[in-house]
Amino acid sequence: MKKALTKSAALGMASLLCALSLAGCGAAPAAKPADTAKPGEAAKPADGAKPADGAKPADGAKISGDFEIQYFVGGYGDAWWKEVIGEFQKKYPDLKIKQSAGSQINDQMKPRWIQGNPPDVVYIDGAGSNEAQMVKDDQLMDISDWVKTAKNVDGDKLTDQLIAPPQDFNGKNFTIPLVFGSWGTFYDEALFKKNGWTVPTDWDSFLATSEKIKASGINPYIHTGKYPYYIVGGLVNSGFVSENGDNPQILKDQEAAKEKAFKNDAVAKTLQKLVVMRDKGYFDNASFGINHTDSQMLFLQRKDAMIPNGLWLENEMKKDVPADFKFGFLPSVMQKPGGKSIAIPYTSNIAIAKKAKNPEAAKAFVQFIFTKKTATRWAELTGAIMNVKADLEASSASGVVKTAMKYFNSSNTIVAPVFKLNADLEQAENDATIALLQKKITPDEWMDRMEKAAAKVRGSK
Repeated sequence: MKKALTKSAALGMASLLCALSLAGCGAAPAAKPADTAKPGEAAKPADGAKPADGAKPADGAKISGDFEIQYFVGGYGDAWWKEVIGEFQKKYPDLKIKQSAGSQINDQMKPRWIQGNPPDVVYIDGAGSNEAQMVKDDQLMDISDWVKTAKNVDGDKLTDQLIAPPQDFNGKNFTIPLVFGSWGTFYDEALFKKNGWTVPTDWDSFLATSEKIKASGINPYIHTGKYPYYIVGGLVNSGFVSENGDNPQILKDQEAAKEKAFKNDAVAKTLQKLVVMRDKGYFDNASFGINHTDSQMLFLQRKDAMIPNGLWLENEMKKDVPADFKFGFLPSVMQKPGGKSIAIPYTSNIAIAKKAKNPEAAKAFVQFIFTKKTATRWAELTGAIMNVKADLEASSASGVVKTAMKYFNSSNTIVAPVFKLNADLEQAENDATIALLQKKITPDEWMDRMEKAAAKVRGSK
């Protein structure tokens, strides 16, 4: 999981559901497997295979020879990988497939990437992985043209099946999100039902319900003060989009540290909503200085009714969840009445190596895995959501995963693009948000702080 201590290097919701699993902090859940898997020897190139200049459709190409897949094994385990690779082997019996996997695989494989002898396909997740750095180091294949027309093995256009599109790197695509997670607000459906509280659908109903919760003696909302990116990702960012006319471009402008991206009407209105929550006493005072697991435990103990978090929450805390507790999930609560829900995602990506020895097999594998069938199995085997629009109602996936998927499949939900602030800018936002919640600064001072931080980032480029 993208743990709190590593999130600034990852995030990346930007799982669904490690409850929707992803990262207990961020991208790959809680339990860590034993470090027994080791990378195999370098795969030998298929006869006649040459490194690809760019991606071309795999349709019609003979899929044979050696083929190597590198994947990180973390909280999601490796059951899905073994199953889907086994099915892929059946489809292409002439392939000799090598699986290089494990909890330390990123560090173990790093020398081969540096030496120009990478595997064909890589799942980019876990410690030691960074897709932006891999793109910068020219290690990944440019799939921009291929992915526009590629179809999965069911004959469906691949990009049409995705919840989040391929990540954009200055107008080019090198990766495709495989795991999709979302930040949001979690609540206990059983507690809400017992007390007759209305589940919020917008800002007005959120305030009304929070008043009833507070009157009952329970804190309406708790957040992880020690790691402010939880409340920023789970509450604030969706407010920025909603107040920006449902246009998520504001987040990409913030990522680019553009002038006025942090000082505008949308930001001001969102911050004012935080002030309302603060001044009405909706936040548990324990929030400040508390870490993620402690805040989550208070939530599970029903000391607090709602909490901003990522879809990994259910999976991360599964050993501590009361028997009668039922997770509920809301992508956002700051939208106006009748407004659309806003999902703030985090993802983990898959890519083809630029120096892949068997690029046709690599493309065929990507086309093989992005289907509704494999997405359903991912949800069932990992407790998280794969980046494919699939109907999980008939599956054995958890209730919170199914709820999240309903939102993502709905035309009334806007899925924001994956984005990641510069580390210094992110730290400035975290510090300013806590200062605002502690009444140390005003919304105007928050915006001024962030504009200065953004200007510094621009000046360092």
